Amino acid sequence: MTYDLVICGSRVVTGAEVVECDIGIRDGRIATLGHDLGPAKDVIKAAGLIAMPGGIDSHVHISQPSGPGIEMADDFASATRSAACGGNTTVMPFCLPEEGASLRQAVNAYHAKADGQCHVDVSFHLIIKDTDAQTLGQDLPALFEAGYTSFKVFMTYAGLALSDREILDVMDVAKTHNAMVMVHAENEDAIEFLRDKAEASGNTGPIHHARTRPVPVEREATHRAITLAEIAGVPLTIVHVSNGAALEEITRARRRGAKVFAETCPQYITLTADDLDRAGFEGAKYVCSPPPRDSVEQAAIWAGLEQGDFDLFSSDHCPFRFADDAGKDAPGARATFRNIPNGIPGVETRLPILFSEGVMKGRISLPRFAAITATNHARLYGLAPRKGAIAVGADADITLWDPTLTNKIRQADLHHGSDYTPWEGFSVTGWPVRTILRGRTVAKDGEIVGAATGDYLSRSAPELML
Repeated sequence: MTYDLVICGSRVVTGAEVVECDIGIRDGRIATLGHDLGPAKDVIKAAGLIAMPGGIDSHVHISQPSGPGIEMADDFASATRSAACGGNTTVMPFCLPEEGASLRQAVNAYHAKADGQCHVDVSFHLIIKDTDAQTLGQDLPALFEAGYTSFKVFMTYAGLALSDREILDVMDVAKTHNAMVMVHAENEDAIEFLRDKAEASGNTGPIHHARTRPVPVEREATHRAITLAEIAGVPLTIVHVSNGAALEEITRARRRGAKVFAETCPQYITLTADDLDRAGFEGAKYVCSPPPRDSVEQAAIWAGLEQGDFDLFSSDHCPFRFADDAGKDAPGARATFRNIPNGIPGVETRLPILFSEGVMKGRISLPRFAAITATNHARLYGLAPRKGAIAVGADADITLWDPTLTNKIRQADLHHGSDYTPWEGFSVTGWPVRTILRGRTVAKDGEIVGAATGDYLSRSAPELML
């Protein structure tokens, strides 16, 4: 039987193995892995390239409400265009209700934003900011049954932070329905205390965003989130872990049997707090939470990546424009760090940075790269076995990498809606040269190919990997 597409001669990353073989694709799925596969309507000659599972970025913010007068730089068209050019085939944005809207109303609003706009597949996490009877008793159960199987809670940010009791109430619903709870772990009271002291002392520049969110703020909240999950009897994922002390809380919990999963991001292996201390207002470009740390904490995060302590490597893409009073230069932002919109762009650069710094420098293997950038995301968030692996029967979501291609990251070459990249001039070796979604090329040589054909993905319960 004729294949729709055969990819010939690449090194293929399949689970724990790297094999040189051909990939036969039919009806958008991987039909065969082998040699001399026979006739095909189309053939990609991929000798010298590496075939990797299409990236799954399970932590991105797109078209998210950001406060009065503040606008996120990416809509679904620009964010998914950027994702595809960076080697991703699925992204998972967060669904945040507008003030006064129910969770189900918010989900409907996000679908309206995304419909017909996406160059890659998408699936939504739910942000839980209210714990009223409708949210916990009606919306969450109904949405879980409809395939929204991960809930995120915040321990910081005014208007988003939940109390310990409220977090336990959300976790109790998650336990009933076998959903995954994701936690942004920073202690809001401690941050507010440190912010007030900094401002009272006249310390208002962007660097003080980092100094008022020190490691203990994250470490304590990580410990508390894990403790609450143990009380509620649920697994959880700690997102964007930035330092060794927080990671140690996770590894200690695992040793006593807790099901805790850990995610980190490119900013914690490449940027430092010193970037927030750049001249003038330039440091605002690097304001995100948790903030980048120092070289010691970078080493601790790398050790966790190398040793297998991290399950996920995501971008936490949260883009704002820099030269824009609806973005980083918002009213009052130059007067105090408190008013600088919080987040950085990164969906397009996540994979090249880790490939270059991790694989090409011998820190992690190709199978480990595939696991923490795709396979584990699919398993942990209910997309496996359809997504996340090059395997017979899976969607033909494949990224071809040229490991010899050396580039410098430049804003001029990127496709997001922001007007800057935190990694301007950062050199990388290894770059995705073709992104294939369900057997169809959606990006090639850094540019989008064809119309937006991404689907929305309903999900099953998480597959717990520990």
